[in-house]
Amino acid sequence: MAGPGAGGECDGLLGEARALLPGLVAVRRELHRAPELGRHLPRTQRTVLEALDGLGLTIGTGDRLSSVTAVLDGARPGPSVLLRADMDALPQQEDTGLEFASDVTGAMHACGHDLHTAMLVGAARLLAARRSGLPGRVVFMFQPAEEAGGGAQVMIDEGVLDTPDGSGVAAAFALHVTTRFESGTVHLRPGPMLAASDLVHLTVRGRSGHASAPHLALDPVPVACEIVQALQTMVTRTVHVFDPAVVTVASIRAGSTTNIIPETAELHGTLRTLTPETRHNVREGIARVAHHVAAAHGAAVDVELTEGYPPVLNDPAVTGVLRETAARLLGDDRVRHLPEPVMGAEDFSYVLRRVPGAMAFLGARPPDVPAEAAPDCHSNRVVFDEPAMATGAALHAAAALRFLSGGA
Repeated sequence: MAGPGAGGECDGLLGEARALLPGLVAVRRELHRAPELGRHLPRTQRTVLEALDGLGLTIGTGDRLSSVTAVLDGARPGPSVLLRADMDALPQQEDTGLEFASDVTGAMHACGHDLHTAMLVGAARLLAARRSGLPGRVVFMFQPAEEAGGGAQVMIDEGVLDTPDGSGVAAAFALHVTTRFESGTVHLRPGPMLAASDLVHLTVRGRSGHASAPHLALDPVPVACEIVQALQTMVTRTVHVFDPAVVTVASIRAGSTTNIIPETAELHGTLRTLTPETRHNVREGIARVAHHVAAAHGAAVDVELTEGYPPVLNDPAVTGVLRETAARLLGDDRVRHLPEPVMGAEDFSYVLRRVPGAMAFLGARPPDVPAEAAPDCHSNRVVFDEPAMATGAALHAAAALRFLSGGA
């Protein structure tokens, strides 16, 4: 494989993206200072619209959420390719000490969506400059509500995958930054890339009483603790090690003071799986274990399992195109095979249910931070390396050009 910058559609892209970097940093920092949650992101939407102004794109905004769909029509007929960035933040207080840290109490761009959005703006600028030689269409999908709310599915319902000729989007690409990997490196794999995620809510029902006389009450707290331990044993003893599941009880709530045995104890968490069979079996296992442990103590339990995002499944052919394109753009040594899936979840999975496509991780760890010391996504102390955005913008653009030129 050729080195950086070699090979047709990749020529010049990385250098141009690096020249755009100051503007992308400005967009990213504006977004970072003003994070918004969920489906309604009016300030974020306004920033994106301003950043795309003047590029000659056909712009649409969502009805049920603050999305932006921007379409670049090439000079010649051809297929449609979709590039996606998520835009919403997380409900946590930032503690990075950055000069452009969040101005919003209790909200922070801790998952890198501000970088994703700025990178896609960069890709739009790179591709708009190549409109005269572009066959087909590029759809830029700026999506709210990835962290919760399934914004990708809402945008699909509102027509982001529809095309004027009815042929639909032929391929889709997305990037996700992470500090797990060296800045500017690309990591991907065919098949399962990220997990399905379901919500687990259990309510153990006992009988309230005085803390001095537990024998006259039915304490739900130790029952809840035993259920947590039993669920971990259930996973390790019944789930195939090469078709994994992760059950995490992340919150236990019970009681209001020190001398009252509460009536109930609530457990909240997630189930993460890669295949439908394991997903089904573990959901059944959670209910079975919870009911039987509770019954063994004379208590009862309400089990609520809410289906969340499906797994992200990278199309092998499209993944191969993305890998080859990244190697031409960056060099072989900057593109790595991801040996196993990541058990996080992503609603880009809804797009990949309808369209062959691929998601890749883009390393964005600051070069002066050791891997073992770098806070990762969803940490209130996470700091990303902003120059990685040039790589991301160039790779988005290169993938679109490669596909539209017949690379898939």
